[in-house]
Amino acid sequence: MATEIDRISPTRCPPARPVMFQRWAELLFLHWTLPVDAIRPLVPHGLEIDTYEGRAYVGLVPFTMSGIRYARAPSIPGTTQFHEVNVRTYVHREGRDPGVWFFSLDAANPLAVLVARRAWGLPYHRARMSLTIEGDRVAYRSDRLWPGPTPAGCDLAYHVEGRPSAAEPGTLEHFLAERYILYADRRGRLRQGRVHHPPYPLQPARVLRLEETLLAAAGLARPPGVEPIAHYAREVRVRVFPLRAEA
Repeated sequence: MATEIDRISPTRCPPARPVMFQRWAELLFLHWTLPVDAIRPLVPHGLEIDTYEGRAYVGLVPFTMSGIRYARAPSIPGTTQFHEVNVRTYVHREGRDPGVWFFSLDAANPLAVLVARRAWGLPYHRARMSLTIEGDRVAYRSDRLWPGPTPAGCDLAYHVEGRPSAAEPGTLEHFLAERYILYADRRGRLRQGRVHHPPYPLQPARVLRLEETLLAAAGLARPPGVEPIAHYAREVRVRVFPLRAEA
C-alpha cells in the first residue's frame, strides 16, 4: 500500500550540497498499470517494485531541460539545454527510500548523453527531438539515434486543462509524480541519487495523439487499448545531489 512507506521524508531537501542545478519544463506524465511480474525481471534484485493499492506503474515522461549548471565547475558548453523523454517505474529499498528506476532516458544532446552514461551510469540514448507549444496544446516528438535498440521513439500531442495544484500526500498523483530519489546501476553496483524541487504544479492533460515504441524497446508491453493517466506540470527548479553507493 502507498501509506506503508515514508513518502514525505524524501521530499525534503537533503543536507548535502547540490552538484548541479536544472530547470525542468513542459513535463507530461503518462502512466499505465502493469503486473508486477512483467516489471520485476527488468529491475535489479536490490530493488523492490513500488505499488499503489497493489498496482505497479510504468511511466513515459517527456519534458525539456534548461538552465543546467554545475555547482563547483563551469558548465560544459552545449549541455545546458535539451529535450528529454524517459521510461520509468517506481521502486523502493526494503520498504524505504521510494524512488525511480529508469529503463531508458532519451536526450537531444550527444555530449550530455555521454556524460550521463559514464558519470551517472544511467541508460541515456541520443535522440532527435522537437517540442512545439501553441497555447495550451503541446506536441512532442523523439526518434532514437544511438545506442539501440532502434527504432524507438514517440510522437504525441496533448492539451493542458484545469488549474495547477500540488498533489496531496497519499493520493495516486503524489505517488506517481513526487519522486525525489533515483537509482542507477553504475559499473555493476547499485547507486542512489537525490533531487529536490518544489512540489509539481500538476494539471490534468488530455492526450490528443500518442504513438510510441519506447516501452517496447525497454521490454515492456503497454496495455492495448488503455488510455494513460495523464498529468502536466509547467516547470520546476531542481537541485541535483551526487550519487552514493548503496550498502
